[in-house]
Amino acid sequence: MISVKSKSELEKMRLAGQISANALHYGGQSIRVGMSTYELDKIIHDYIVKHGAKPNFLGYGGFPGSACISINNKVIHGIPSKHEFIKDGDIVSIDTGACIDGFNGDNAYTFAVGNVSEEARQLLRVTEESLYKAIEQAVVGNRIGDISHAVEEHVTSYGYGVVKQYVGHGVGATLHESPEIPNFGKPGRGPRLVAGMTLAIEPMINAVGEEVKVLPDGWTVLTKSGSLSAHFEHTVAITSDGPVILTKPTII
Repeated sequence: MISVKSKSELEKMRLAGQISANALHYGGQSIRVGMSTYELDKIIHDYIVKHGAKPNFLGYGGFPGSACISINNKVIHGIPSKHEFIKDGDIVSIDTGACIDGFNGDNAYTFAVGNVSEEARQLLRVTEESLYKAIEQAVVGNRIGDISHAVEEHVTSYGYGVVKQYVGHGVGATLHESPEIPNFGKPGRGPRLVAGMTLAIEPMINAVGEEVKVLPDGWTVLTKSGSLSAHFEHTVAITSDGPVILTKPTII
């Protein structure tokens, strides 16, 4: 069942989204060559807690971190580690969120660290562009397939692979709600969008091929090709005035 939020619930979603966005932004600003992903996770955790919220990833299904931190060929769900260190030229995807007053924000961004290759920069640019093209379709009367198709159409024009095993989702009182939001599909298909829906739209795009594999830890997802992967995500509210991004950072 798809949850439609009231005006008061949307205000709670705004606060959760703001804290999520600021935690993600602050984490990105804090990235340094040589730091461990564990250190980065702690910075994000402490920011969320300091602002009166709970890291909604921590303990979710047994996940041990407050953020999924996925470097280079890791697609999603990278576990923060004291033994994994960020290097010059890496691309670092951070996926995190906050829960406050019973509602959740969820967002992701892939950061370029230092001297990143032109190949990587283009992948990041195109994947982020596909997120905003998808958000443009998040309007009352459209369907989920319009969002999905916008991502696929843009990234495949560059020859990139769309991850199909993992999808976006509704978000609200729980971190993952209906409907599922694939990053591929036909326009005009799927549930119709109505005001009050809140969606986590999140392109996960591989430089080469769509296939992925999961490590024995049960969490970390890698590209099968070994190629780079990028991940961008916003929590978006469907309103009568158009899509509203709830996870825009307010810190500089």
